[in-house]
Amino acid sequence: MNPPIRIGVQLQPQHADYAQIRDAVRRAEDAGVDVLFTWDHFFPLTGEPDGKHFECWTVLGAWAEQTSRVEIGALVTCNSYRNPDLLADMARTVDHISGGRLILGIGAGWFQRDYDAYGYEFGTPGTRIADLGQALPRIEARLAAVNPPPVRHIPVLIGGGGERKTLRLVAEHADVWHGFGSVGTLTRKSAILDEHCAVVGRDPGAIERSAAVTKSPSEIAEPLVAAGATLFTIGVGGPDYDLSLAREWVAWRDARG
Repeated sequence: MNPPIRIGVQLQPQHADYAQIRDAVRRAEDAGVDVLFTWDHFFPLTGEPDGKHFECWTVLGAWAEQTSRVEIGALVTCNSYRNPDLLADMARTVDHISGGRLILGIGAGWFQRDYDAYGYEFGTPGTRIADLGQALPRIEARLAAVNPPPVRHIPVLIGGGGERKTLRLVAEHADVWHGFGSVGTLTRKSAILDEHCAVVGRDPGAIERSAAVTKSPSEIAEPLVAAGATLFTIGVGGPDYDLSLAREWVAWRDARG
């Protein structure tokens, strides 16, 4: 059985006061989206590079209290920025605050300015992916050891498309894979993920496929569904947090049934 179609919104915590972010959270939940994501950076990725910005997991704790229905998470947490055992405990805590609505999105990291400014070793893509591979079992072990345990099995979302290493980690550890690129890219990498699942003995149907979308559902929705995607996320930045495209996707989801 295929997972249900879901709509996400990534409220990028940049170029806004927190009151504007809080208002966007309220409007997004009221609009009927299924998942609210933030991102894990220390500086804006677009617009004024030294503009206003807020930290990921502190924001998630606030969202856990503010919201009552939507799932919440990072798209995605940078593995390099926190000790894996600490991250697991943070995730468990936010899961409890939210009543069991956290998605643990995680990736290997890429934005060098964050690393340099906050004193983390940037390394190489290979070392960062290797670090992620070492962190994921530690996260799983810590989540199994904390008292009280998480409210539910916390879904792990891994973002990235590296065909040999990242997708293998997805097959081994993830409940959701977030890919990037065109429909053709998603289709090809999804098939490679299925191959990794076969190698590790995992049912590929147990891994939800997620895609970022920037166009109207009338233009791209059905080809993405045919490619296997069921979670569609619209990114919006501050200070205005325009949710008009997200509302189009929610209407498409509801009309599709």
